[in-house]
Amino acid sequence: MNSTEPARLSVRSPADMVAAVPYLLGFHPADSVVVVAVRGRRVVFAARGDLPAPGADPGPAARHLAQVVARQDADAATVVGYGPAARVTGVVDAIGDALTATGVVVLDALRVTEGRWFSYLCAEPSCCPPEGTPYDPAASQVSAAAVFAGQVALPDRAALAAQVSPLDGPVRLAMRRATGRARLRLAALTGRQSAPSAESPVGGAPADGSGPGAQSPVPAGGAGWDGELLVPADGPASGAAPRAVRTAGTAAVRAAFRRQRRGERLDDDEVAWLTVLLTHVPVRDRAWSRTDGRDEDISLWTDVLRRAEPDLIAAPGCLLAFAAWRSGHGALAAVALERVLSAHPGYSLAVLLDEALRRGVAPSALDGWPGADDGAVLRRRRRRPRR
Repeated sequence: MNSTEPARLSVRSPADMVAAVPYLLGFHPADSVVVVAVRGRRVVFAARGDLPAPGADPGPAARHLAQVVARQDADAATVVGYGPAARVTGVVDAIGDALTATGVVVLDALRVTEGRWFSYLCAEPSCCPPEGTPYDPAASQVSAAAVFAGQVALPDRAALAAQVSPLDGPVRLAMRRATGRARLRLAALTGRQSAPSAESPVGGAPADGSGPGAQSPVPAGGAGWDGELLVPADGPASGAAPRAVRTAGTAAVRAAFRRQRRGERLDDDEVAWLTVLLTHVPVRDRAWSRTDGRDEDISLWTDVLRRAEPDLIAAPGCLLAFAAWRSGHGALAAVALERVLSAHPGYSLAVLLDEALRRGVAPSALDGWPGADDGAVLRRRRRRPRR
């Protein structure tokens, strides 16, 4: 089943909701708070955050989360806290109050602690006993339906992060050699003595176009997604490389997608050549324009990210994040961006995507961007997301 067409899970009770959350997130949460937002009878959004440190004020984070939920045009939500009552109750209460203040109806507020769920809103002992209700996720019909549909709930978030971690051992040694060959190949193509890294790409400016004199795709002044998004299609950050690099990059990107969609894995030299070429912004954007939320896209960029040399992870990490975001796998997008930003905190495409995730922007807000090859600046006004 294509990941862009998730299974519809029928949730009729608090126990069903508790069973569904891990499949909505992709992993079993712990020491977390989760908000599942609905419009009518359809889930439109699910978000998870760490529980605040003991004694910390949950208000600011609760209000931010409520604003993100309201931005989805949700009319109701369920809040689920995972952890001991002393850490969960205040957070769940704060989020519930913030949701109510934005006009979102709180359907239920739950706590999951040591294999039991508790409701903060239901006081009926027959269905919500004060000692909590034991549950077994493996025995739930919701879990069975999700598994049958091919959905996966990993043990925890660390297991999800491990899916984007670098490969090591013989694979790493082979990729290091292949990348050395690719750098020499690119140096010969460009007539330069050394090939670019993520910090110093072909054009001599930061690989994401954030160098001096370049336009940043992140709107200035913290404007977020209000107004226009401006992306340099050419200029100081991307135009200095020879046409041969663009031609080679276009061919490498096409070949990678063709191979992946035939079910074939790229060899070491193909991955190395692709990662070196992706430091050139137009090549990266060509790959971006071909990336959607298909399972094949996620598989391709996961493989490339894990095999890429450390200085070359920024572009494939962002492409994986974009593919995961488009498919509704926000948690996978988040861990991919965390890896990129930990190594390259100034990579502006990663900053842009991270901000979009944090604000709860719908992936459809970037439909078709980038999508032009005429060398002009791409302008895309924010429009109402398609549902």
